[in-house]
Amino acid sequence: MGTTTVLLLTVLIACVAVFIEYPAPEFSTQVKEWHDTGKLFKFNGHNIFYKDEGNKQNEDVLVIFHGFPTCGYDFHVIWDGLLTQFGRVIMPDFLGYGFSDKPTDHVYSLFDKADMIEALLKNLGVSKVHILAHDMGDTVAQELIHRQNKLSEKVSRSNNELEIVGVCLSNGGIIPETIHQRLIQKILLKPYLGALAPYFTNRFLFMKGLGEVFGKPSQSTAEELFNQWTLSRHNNGHLVTHLLINYLRERYINRDRWVHALSETSIPLHLIYGPADPVNPKDPFLSTYKKLVPNSGVSELEPHISHYPQLEAPKEYLDACLQFFKSLQKS
Repeated sequence: MGTTTVLLLTVLIACVAVFIEYPAPEFSTQVKEWHDTGKLFKFNGHNIFYKDEGNKQNEDVLVIFHGFPTCGYDFHVIWDGLLTQFGRVIMPDFLGYGFSDKPTDHVYSLFDKADMIEALLKNLGVSKVHILAHDMGDTVAQELIHRQNKLSEKVSRSNNELEIVGVCLSNGGIIPETIHQRLIQKILLKPYLGALAPYFTNRFLFMKGLGEVFGKPSQSTAEELFNQWTLSRHNNGHLVTHLLINYLRERYINRDRWVHALSETSIPLHLIYGPADPVNPKDPFLSTYKKLVPNSGVSELEPHISHYPQLEAPKEYLDACLQFFKSLQKS
């Protein structure tokens, strides 16, 4: 890279930086209340924020995995509804997201996220769970399913080993070959350019980009999008975005491991899908999913619902989720 190019990039960054909020924007009252009811768990020297509500003695436990680039706050609209069905609901912000630590020298990995979930649940004394996942969180669930599939091949299993009762997935890159990467994702994956991209991001660009993966009739409010920006920006989170995107590479590398985990498992599966999703378009995703994972049920939402069904159609999403998990109690 020539001196002139470097100089031009530096000037551009300096100009854009004027529009980035320093210090980080303040949280809304709603986000503060969400934070104040959470806790911290230490994993490999880093603080992991998590929510844990309900009866700690109840064995009917749901654990939730969020997606990229947001965090567990994605589920705040349906949180109380989930607690009406489950005795206990646990949801962490993965490392690099939300209220968790966001180290700039960490190699972010989906395997590491699965390890963290196992460690958190073990620390909480939970060994049997239902899983609700979205976006990147789908693949964390796939890795945990893979691990349970391997455990089922053993003659006996330890009482400490995690048992997954059922898994409900929603809009995510479950099948890598059907993903349509957004422009910002492509940029973040580029060497050097990806590391520069976060410096060009401000709340207006973030909110515009996030809003584009919502359906037009079910578009999120400006207040909700701003809340997501403040959570992403917390702890200088914008400086690690290009590191967090590594999960996309891992999906392609481990495609067979994670797709086969679903097709081969005996764990009950269900997919809640917003068909207007530009990241995982209905054609070819849904037909491919049904072909490769014929053992899964599918709840397809209204045609205009897109990538964030839990926020765009919270009642319909919650109903489909609870109906699936209730069906497991009858079987």
